[in-house]
Amino acid sequence: MPSALASPGAALRRPSWLRSARVLRTEVLAGLVVALALVPEAISFSIVAGVDPRVGLISSFVMGVTTSFVGGRPAMISAATGAVALVVAPLSHSHGVGYLIAAILLAGVLQIGLGLLGVARLMRFVPRSVTTGFVNALAISIFLAQLPNLRGAGVTGYAVLVAGLALLVVVPRFVKSVPGPLVTVALLTVLVVVLHVDVRTVGDDGALPRTLPTLGLPDVPFTLETLRTIAPYAVGVALVGLMESLMTAQLVDELTDTRSSKTRECVGQGTAQILTGFFGGMGGCAVIGQTMINVKVSGARTRLSTFLAGAFLLVLVVGFGDVVAQIPLAALVAVMFLVCYGAFDWHSVRPATLKAMPRSETAVMVVTVVIVLLTHNLAYGVLGGTLLACVLFARRVAHLVEVRPGPGPGTYSVHGQVFFASSGDLVTQFDYAGDPERVTIDFRDAHVWDASSIAALDAVSRKYVEHGKEAVIVGMNPATAALHGRLAGRVSAE
Repeated sequence: MPSALASPGAALRRPSWLRSARVLRTEVLAGLVVALALVPEAISFSIVAGVDPRVGLISSFVMGVTTSFVGGRPAMISAATGAVALVVAPLSHSHGVGYLIAAILLAGVLQIGLGLLGVARLMRFVPRSVTTGFVNALAISIFLAQLPNLRGAGVTGYAVLVAGLALLVVVPRFVKSVPGPLVTVALLTVLVVVLHVDVRTVGDDGALPRTLPTLGLPDVPFTLETLRTIAPYAVGVALVGLMESLMTAQLVDELTDTRSSKTRECVGQGTAQILTGFFGGMGGCAVIGQTMINVKVSGARTRLSTFLAGAFLLVLVVGFGDVVAQIPLAALVAVMFLVCYGAFDWHSVRPATLKAMPRSETAVMVVTVVIVLLTHNLAYGVLGGTLLACVLFARRVAHLVEVRPGPGPGTYSVHGQVFFASSGDLVTQFDYAGDPERVTIDFRDAHVWDASSIAALDAVSRKYVEHGKEAVIVGMNPATAALHGRLAGRVSAE
């Protein structure tokens, strides 16, 4: 009798990479390409945070492997990031690595708590113009972050860069079974080593770890004073990390036409953050550049690529550190330049698109990009763009409330959505002095949303009373009537 594992139902339950050699090859090679791309990024972010390069590499390994199991978005890459590095850099410089690790541990706890509280649901309030600005700002930021790697490159360094870009365009046309970036990096590394080309390599940025990471606790006093010191940085890491991770997950959802669990992603990021701290890492979050290499360039779709990216990273830097150190940085910069080009939403800046798009939408996108570039923080850009979008929306709908005179004297009908932004117009649209002693205000075609609107209705009634008249409100829907009955006369002291 055939075993359960051989049954059709069991086969359907197996991961896709176990059912297809092609998918397995894609996932494995994608993980290797991402691991190579993570090395210089992790080293660079370690320098930004003021810690040893080994700390960033350990963080990228632990974050990648952990989120492959507990994260909510398959194929998304998490590692040490520039945004988190910028948040913790002041703490590292002023108090040392021990306090930085303690802040990362607390940030992980906060992220798990925020995830369980449902903070991921707030992503629905991020408009598309902000998402477009986020993607464009990300592409520009990744591009600018690569420029320091070309400093002092010389003619040979730029020659390697140009050769890398050319190979990235040509190789995929002839080689389908292996990702173009992997072929490009391998070929250029061999040429540089064989021809003894004098270019800057990965090894020039700092020493790579030679041993496996070990568990431990941060070397800090466990006191209330320590908590007060690390708390602001932990909150910053938690918010920035979740913002970038959720935005990246949403972007991958759109690219792959699939859905992911944003709540699970929050909890997964927090869990990875805690484990990273126990292993002496600097924390991190989702990395859009390497995620785009994994999903868009290499075609990965499963958790296997995420796991292997972290696993390959550890194997590369610990077991093959001498080989990885020989990779020319210009080759990896070429790969990242290709990612930038592919990530940027060129359609959003075409003249025809800008002409057709409402000015408010374009303004939100531009403000998001500008804030990110000025602050070097994607979370600030998303928050700023979303806030501007809310203000512009409130401004548009503030004039949607209309008060129309009825068929008879002293009758009015209100039409539209009455809330804090539109309720101010409501008070000014009645003829308090000229109306008869009894006024009827029909709310059949309106809806009241908040206490500010109830206060406005109280003001209307009070003005009529001051003129010796009575205003009667009729036709309220059940929700409006319930809110009015609960708050009328109680919102303001008067």
